[in-house]
Amino acid sequence: MALKCGIVGLPNVGKSTLFNCVSSGKAQSANFPFCTIEPNIGSTIVPDKRLEVLESLCNPKRVIPATVEIVDIAGLVKGASKGEGLGNQFLANIRETDAILHVLRCFDDPNIVHVDGSVDPVRDKEVIDCELQLKDLETVENRIAKVQKQAQTGGDKNAKKLYDLLVRYKAALEQGKSCRTVVPENAEEEQLAKELFLLTNKPVMYVCNVDEASAKTGNAYVEKVREAVKDENAEILVIAAKIESDIAELESYEERQMFLEEMGLEESGVVRLIQSAYSLLNLRTYFTAGADECRAWTINKGDKAPKAAGVIHTDFEKGFIRAEVIKYEDFVSLKSEAACRAAGKLGIEGKEYVVQDGDIMHFLFNV
Repeated sequence: MALKCGIVGLPNVGKSTLFNCVSSGKAQSANFPFCTIEPNIGSTIVPDKRLEVLESLCNPKRVIPATVEIVDIAGLVKGASKGEGLGNQFLANIRETDAILHVLRCFDDPNIVHVDGSVDPVRDKEVIDCELQLKDLETVENRIAKVQKQAQTGGDKNAKKLYDLLVRYKAALEQGKSCRTVVPENAEEEQLAKELFLLTNKPVMYVCNVDEASAKTGNAYVEKVREAVKDENAEILVIAAKIESDIAELESYEERQMFLEEMGLEESGVVRLIQSAYSLLNLRTYFTAGADECRAWTINKGDKAPKAAGVIHTDFEKGFIRAEVIKYEDFVSLKSEAACRAAGKLGIEGKEYVVQDGDIMHFLFNV
């Protein structure tokens, strides 16, 4: 399941530094605007202690974690919606992602230039919000012009539904609000919304890039961001990209843990970022576990058993018969599939079973 999170923000806020910490890629990071031009793409594993536990119990030949793609997109400036800077390219790159990690500079450093001359994360956020909203407004108005006549004649019910949704989006955008503030009224509207690919309808997480001293508790800049986004359907994560860069340079797990302890941190901000990005995309994990392989499989929240089976192979979905399901807690408690069977902890589920996060599954199929 190739799902992408796009890292966005103004130039010189720490996007590429953060990208280098969380991905297998090595983006150029330098103290001047538009250092990143072409988007950098890297794939990173989703840390999951449950997979480590399953590995210790099954002692498999190989272990395969879940992954998510992270895209480092060029810095944006005011006027991007009209093509300023790398605007058109920037907006096209965002459109191709599934969720947005919006990096905000929440630290002072006279040695790192700011495109607007001063540090103000709320202003920076509003610059990007405004550019994305202007582009969405252009998209929405163009679509309204195309479907309005069909909707008003009443002959096309889908056109009427789409038109009504577009009108609500237009009203929100004209008030300076993002499309994600408009809640679809039903599943049909939700699908129509997805098909519009609006930039401000993507789930967003604001990543507050702070200095070393603020890594644990945040700072006044972070509090201003919290206040600014309190009415949005968005998450906030505090991270010190410079510290994460130092951690990434350490070779062993033990060294990284010692570094974190010295900083008074329980876990790396990168780990929290990746896990939060996974959750932001509304993704869930189920496992297959055995002597050959322990593997984490990525599905969408609410997927039923046949859809989950199809992630392994399309034939599994086409010929789905049933799924054998063991709850993660039962597997850990009883230590093996055989013990779970003997204790009656292996459930037989059909096509309507909604897969739960952490389920250990085995599929039976026939094609």
